[in-house]
Parts: sequence; structure tokens; C-alpha cells
Amino acid sequence: MTRPDYPVRPADFSRIKTYSIEERKSLVSVERFADIEKYRKTGALPDLLPGFLKARDVIDLVKAIRSAGESGRPVVVGMGAHVIKVGLSPILIDLMERGVIDAIAMNGAGAVHDLEIAFHGETSEDVAAEIKEGRFGMVEQTAAHFNGALQKHATGHAGMGEALGRYINENRMPNAGVSILAAGARLGRPVTVHVAMGTDIVHIHPNCDAEITGRATMNDFKLFTGVVSELGGGGVYMNVGSSVVLPEVFIKALSAARNLGADVTGFTTANFDMIQSYRPAVNVVNRPIQGAGRGMSITGHHEIMIPLLYHLLAVEGVV
Repeated sequence: MTRPDYPVRPADFSRIKTYSIEERKSLVSVERFADIEKYRKTGALPDLLPGFLKARDVIDLVKAIRSAGESGRPVVVGMGAHVIKVGLSPILIDLMERGVIDAIAMNGAGAVHDLEIAFHGETSEDVAAEIKEGRFGMVEQTAAHFNGALQKHATGHAGMGEALGRYINENRMPNAGVSILAAGARLGRPVTVHVAMGTDIVHIHPNCDAEITGRATMNDFKLFTGVVSELGGGGVYMNVGSSVVLPEVFIKALSAARNLGADVTGFTTANFDMIQSYRPAVNVVNRPIQGAGRGMSITGHHEIMIPLLYHLLAVEGVV
């Protein structure tokens, strides 16, 4: 069978030019492999982690958190409600008490779940079951406590987080010890709450005062902007489990801080979530650190990744 007469000639590989592997820049080195032998001697998790990709990112994040503490720069956490719903409040509170976390920002749902845990010890209703009868979000006590706390304490320049935290503590709620809001009020550390009207169950109750709610969350936004103003020169901002509200709040706070003259550059950002999505990618990991700083994305379940981060902080002597 004769070959077709192609209009091009086959490449002549005999003319290929080669060079020594010693001249090549390699991206992978055995020195960065997991060190099983060292791990068997030390039992230290960092010795088991290879120095590549996300394992390297997590170790670098731990170092950035340690460096922030040493240089007096803040470590700030923005978080969604799921972080509370998977039982991680004690870890975050411990980090607040140890001075590792300087401020926390949460969405309205986070505040609702934190409050329900504080007074009831349980949270997270079965939405699919309750929505059929129009009962979703209609629990009386949650709205009574939440909106009542704002009406009592969200006065003047007080924010929503401060008002809720003070209310939980003064009422000596049975589970105040695992309330992030209560911990913030007790420790004098900012815990801010950023709500969008209509997104939280407490907004559909007759005792919701939109004027108080709006003023309280605006006060928290101003406080959060003040916190963000201090991130420059080695601070750390972590977004954990918020795919919309907190990334949007953060990028606006950052813009406002820079507009007001703060040099918020040269800091580290990290996004922890089960699925990496658009807003955290652009508003936390990429845009804020352009020119000076570093952003990283860590994918995984919160109930695994946050205890892992805590363990690494402990191994590295941060906590």
C-alpha cells in the first residue's frame, strides 16, 4: 500500500537538540517530599506534609499568622454560618482567648445560629419540612432574643455584634461559653455582624425594627473597616465558608480603608471552603493582594480543615 502524498513532511526527530538535566530548572525536588522517618521520631504533622501546593500553603499560612502576632498585625476571620453549625465555635473562641484571632466578622445567619446555641443549645431547623406549612423561621424565642438585644443595646455607635454579645452575657445564657458573640463582648474583641435585610429569619417577625437593624449593622461595617485598616504590613485575613456576603463586605471595607489613607498592602489572605467560588476568589484571594501580599485558596470541609489549622498552629507554637 502506497503512502498518500501529504502536502507536509513528517518531522525529523533526529535533529532534536537535547541538553543535560543539570541545566534544567525542576519544579519538584525530593527535599520537599514528606519526611516519614522524621515524622516517626517527632510525631509533628508538619514533618508529614510535603512541601507542595496546598500543603505548602497551609504551612505558609501558619507562619503568616505567627508572624502577624509577632509584629502586632491583626489576624481577622470572616465566616459563614456553616462554621458554627459544624461545631467549630470552641476552636475560634480559644484562638480569640489566646490572642491569635483579633477580630471576627460573620453574616446574619451566623449570628442567629450563635444566639440559638447560646440560649437553647441547638440550632438549624429542617427547612424542607417547615417551609411546607409556612413555619420556617417562625420560632418565637429566636426573634424575641435577637431583636430584643438590638433594641436594648444597639444604641449610639454600638454595633450588632456588640449588642448581641452583651445580651447573651448579661442574661447568662446556658451555653454562652461556646458563643462567639459572647466571647467578643467578654474579651473586648470586635465581632461584627453584616446582614442583608430579608436574608435572616429574625427579619420576618413583627418585632424587627429595620431602622435599628440597619444602623447596628452599619456601625459594625465601620468597625470592620477600621479593623481592615490595620492589616497592612503583615496582617492575615481568612474567609471561612462565606461565598457571597463576607467577600463583598471585605472588598468594600478594604477600598474604604485605602480611600481614607490606610496603607493596606503586604498582607496575607486565605479562603477556606468546600467549593471554591467566584467572589472569594476575586475579592479575597486575588484583588486585595495585587502588588504586595499573598492570597491562597484551601479547599476542604470546615470540620476537618479548621481543626487541622489549629493543630498546626499548636505544633508551631502559636497556641
